[in-house]
Amino acid sequence: MSTYNRKLNKQSPKYQQIMEYMKEKITNGEWPIGSKIPSQRKLAQIFDVNRSTVITALEELTADGLIQGKMGMGTIVVNNTWSLLAVDPPPNWDDYVKAGLHKPSKLMVQEINEVESNKKFIHLSKGELASDIFPLEKMQLVMQEVSKNLTVFGYEEPKGFLPLREAIRNYVKSFGIHVSPSSILIVSGALQALQLISIGLLHKGSIVLLEQPSYLYSLHVFQSAGMHLSGVSMDHQGILPSDLSRKNKYTGEKTILYSIPSFHNPTGTLMSENRRKELIKVCEKEQLPIIEDDIYRELWIDESPPLPLKAMDKHGHVLHIGSLSKTLSPGLRIAWIIGPEPVIERLSDIKMQTDYGSSSLSQRVAEKWLSSGLYQEHVESVRAQLKVRRKAMIQALNMYFKNIAEWNIPSGGFFIWLKIKPKILMRKLYSKALSKGILLNPGRIYGEESDQHIRLSYGYASVEDLTKGIYQLNGIVRELIDS
Repeated sequence: MSTYNRKLNKQSPKYQQIMEYMKEKITNGEWPIGSKIPSQRKLAQIFDVNRSTVITALEELTADGLIQGKMGMGTIVVNNTWSLLAVDPPPNWDDYVKAGLHKPSKLMVQEINEVESNKKFIHLSKGELASDIFPLEKMQLVMQEVSKNLTVFGYEEPKGFLPLREAIRNYVKSFGIHVSPSSILIVSGALQALQLISIGLLHKGSIVLLEQPSYLYSLHVFQSAGMHLSGVSMDHQGILPSDLSRKNKYTGEKTILYSIPSFHNPTGTLMSENRRKELIKVCEKEQLPIIEDDIYRELWIDESPPLPLKAMDKHGHVLHIGSLSKTLSPGLRIAWIIGPEPVIERLSDIKMQTDYGSSSLSQRVAEKWLSSGLYQEHVESVRAQLKVRRKAMIQALNMYFKNIAEWNIPSGGFFIWLKIKPKILMRKLYSKALSKGILLNPGRIYGEESDQHIRLSYGYASVEDLTKGIYQLNGIVRELIDS
């Protein structure tokens, strides 16, 4: 259930309206037998009522035999109105849900994903550009231009719309990557790129080496494909080649390195030029292929980052992932993989089996942005606005967190990796912040060792909300310190 603050009328008691709504969900099969219903706290939040009202509704549904509280499992749907009448019970879909190959997100991550669509919250962690940075008028003009030249279009060729791949070829030349369109695959977002690599190139049981901590959604993509993860230590210059070499020697399995060298998610770290050269040298020596996730590259604020790993790659060791989601629009769902032709051929075949190609319309829109020069104008504007937002968040942190936390000032991207110095229960911090309308990404969702951290983002919330949110967060932290 993703609707918040559902309106109740005044014509009947609130608990009865909640009951009817839940009965409808159960009867229609939206909440099948065996499924867990939302918690009392979440239901109270959804309907904007006291928990006592929710409890009354749940007690009535329990008495009707539709739901049942189970120790350690929460409240479960045990019947629907049809199963109460039927001789043979319907299938328990929960058994199928649990049997799926793809691992579910952590409950906290599921909750974060759900709340992220609620604009009433102050989003202090969201890794996305604010709506007021979105170039609406220019996008409308591009859409109009594309529609004027639109002809009947069907499926694109397996690697994607050729003019878009040519535009990407010209674009990546600006930061040292020289490649032909035949070595470029268009995909529906960077996450799909990782999924295709996982199922198309790696065998079950392979080891994925990656920065510790790392991007939370990449973890489940690899794990669901049967990979094992091994964290590699970082410092302020990025991943440590010595630790990488040590980990690689003792894995005993096929390995690959996944790295976010430019404005790392979640720490914001920018890998230095020397460190990149060291990394390439180690990986070439040990024949360790690299997945370079470079989707934050254009979000530099102080100065442009070093050349990507792919630009230093002379032997085809690196698969380079780029995207428009973080810089222009996540809704376009346009990203790309650059790599050796045999690899791109393999991945394009897997993609055709999966979805028969990314949106033709989105590909044409993306091509127009890249080939017209509008994209470069836009990212220059984005950098200027991120600089203002970063300054506002750093000022707020200096004012309210100077003595109770530590952080580094990132030179680009969205993220500040905040470490709370006093030991507090971060789950409580997350819950209390949520109850006050502030959404956070606690460090533990990126790795257990990051429990005392929070990933903050200055890319999405307004300057006013950034300051307000940090101020309120300070009050919650101090309350937990004193408790």
